[in-house]
Amino acid sequence: MKDDARLVAWVRGQVQGVGFRWFTRARALEIGGLSGFALNLADGRVQVVAEGPREGCERLLEWLQSGDTPGRVDGVTEIWDTPRGGYDGFAIR
Repeated sequence: MKDDARLVAWVRGQVQGVGFRWFTRARALEIGGLSGFALNLADGRVQVVAEGPREGCERLLEWLQSGDTPGRVDGVTEIWDTPRGGYDGFAIR
């Protein structure tokens, strides 16, 4: 359990209206072991919260930063924390 982590990432760019949240959920499920959500913010960013094995969270972050996402990512700001729990799978909000 000590290698579990909580990633909170804010993704800037053209990331709304392009299927970004759906693909983020699909990637999280593909990685496996992650729970959390992807949420459109009023300022045009997408917030991604993922909890699970740190390696899985790191893989999701790498994907968010990779340019292999839908739309256009101009930047990702992330913070790391201890998991809080309470998520049922990986949701689109």
